[in-house]
Amino acid sequence: MGIAADIAIIIVAALFGGLIAQRLKQPLILGYILAGILVGPNTGGITVSDIHDIELLAEIGVALLLFALGLEFSFRDLQPVRHVALIGTPIQMLLTIAYGYAAGRWLGYAIIPSLWIGAIMSLSSTMVILKTMMARGLMGTLSSRVMIGMLIVQDLAVIPLMIILPQVSDPEAGLPLVAWAALKAAAFLATMVIVGTRLIPRLLTSIASWNSRELFLLSVTAIGLGVGYATYLSGLSFAFGAFVAGMILSESEYSHQALSEIIPLRDIFGLLFFVSVGMLLDPSFLFAHIKEILLLVLLIIVGKGFIFATLVRFFGYGNVIPLAVGFGLFQIGEFSFVLAGVGLSSKSIDSDLYSLMLNTAIFTMLLTPALSSLTAPLYALKKKWFRHETLQTVNIPESGLHDHVVIAGGGQTGAYTAQVLKHLGIDFVIIEFNSLQVSHFKDIQMPLVFGDASQQLVLEAASIENARLLIITTPSPITTKAIAEQALTLNRKLHIVARSGGREHMRMLRDLGVHGVVQPEFEAGLEITRQALLEMDVADSDVRHFTDLVREKLYAPFLEEEKEKSA
Repeated sequence: MGIAADIAIIIVAALFGGLIAQRLKQPLILGYILAGILVGPNTGGITVSDIHDIELLAEIGVALLLFALGLEFSFRDLQPVRHVALIGTPIQMLLTIAYGYAAGRWLGYAIIPSLWIGAIMSLSSTMVILKTMMARGLMGTLSSRVMIGMLIVQDLAVIPLMIILPQVSDPEAGLPLVAWAALKAAAFLATMVIVGTRLIPRLLTSIASWNSRELFLLSVTAIGLGVGYATYLSGLSFAFGAFVAGMILSESEYSHQALSEIIPLRDIFGLLFFVSVGMLLDPSFLFAHIKEILLLVLLIIVGKGFIFATLVRFFGYGNVIPLAVGFGLFQIGEFSFVLAGVGLSSKSIDSDLYSLMLNTAIFTMLLTPALSSLTAPLYALKKKWFRHETLQTVNIPESGLHDHVVIAGGGQTGAYTAQVLKHLGIDFVIIEFNSLQVSHFKDIQMPLVFGDASQQLVLEAASIENARLLIITTPSPITTKAIAEQALTLNRKLHIVARSGGREHMRMLRDLGVHGVVQPEFEAGLEITRQALLEMDVADSDVRHFTDLVREKLYAPFLEEEKEKSA
């Protein structure tokens, strides 16, 4: 059956690998890589017959992932992180190349191979990071935007690296090629912005008017892969073109529908990519060079993670973000495989170094979910050791704050709450540590304290001892608990209303002394149900009775406690 049998083997193996990963509460990508190792040519047993064909299909997975990424993150979304992405990423790559070069020389490699080691190390994995953040529910956070912005620039940098490195022995010959690649990339972007923004939305409007879901899916896929192929024909990256197509399409009114249609296709082809990565791992080479691989992995985790964390901190991102970026982007990425292949074909590196970097890259990918999950506990430990943070207050009344509301967290929920309180004339203050959100609240004249709400000094700056109510809007249960505990330490009579992540979290907050909780997902589902019932002509009084019963059942422990206190 050829490739059909290979795909069947991969899908079944990936299913079992995914089930094992899910059972162990690990990201599915680890299961997919494990499946690739088992069905690869180096382990015996049931084996895929043609790895090259699977690798070609896996390229579609990379392109579709970046296409979906473009659909999700428009130019406006990346605007807040443009400085660290456009300026910081090239600096990071140069520093990592220098660090990798030094590591290579220390390990005994010659000048040119050491330079390739640094270049391969400088790239991180878009696929692994996106899947890891999706699994942990971190998409949309400032940390995720910083990482995605830097990853996008890294992916763009692959093109000049592929041109420069083979010409490194003759720099004068390489410069014209680099200039030509840059010119082509600029011309392609200009063409896509001009033509794409005018042609693609009109095309989708026409196709959507026919009410054919199948044709709409085909059109969206054709746009993403078609633009990618056109980019490839012009000498640029296939995946880069797909990403640009997604960015262009994200500005249209059909972006959300296009994303929902493309996600299943993206996940299937993405699965092929991770399985193909696992197939490349050779256990015999791994065992023969295990010490050198582990040493290189350790050097990459420490050195590259430190470079990322320090650089992000230098660009003004504080609190948990440097840790999140350092533990998120330390790995070697999928485009490093492409770059290493160029080095092998140009005879700049030998097969042993190629295998070494390949095994090292897979190790770093496998470690990413585990090390990324250490961000929160390490940040909590850091806060315990270093309690003092620079405090900044804005628009606080000269008479001070008394009998006011403290809002911990200035995200969407906190911002909406602040707007309502301001409209009602109720005194309040927002506590926020996201510098971009702080700038926004400054512009609209909102009273705020810049800092971490779980810290005593920050709560004291918000006059928590004189407050009548604390509203905690942060989505993290750990953060919510820390804020509530610290606030009640400073003001035992303080009433607290907090955002809850689930029943277990609700019980924890109740035991802690929180007076009221709100579960956003539950409330959204209940409101959708209410409106659906009204559309079905169910009597308004019956709908209210039903929603009241459901809400009372969920919040019963808090309601009973309030009744006992008022009795």
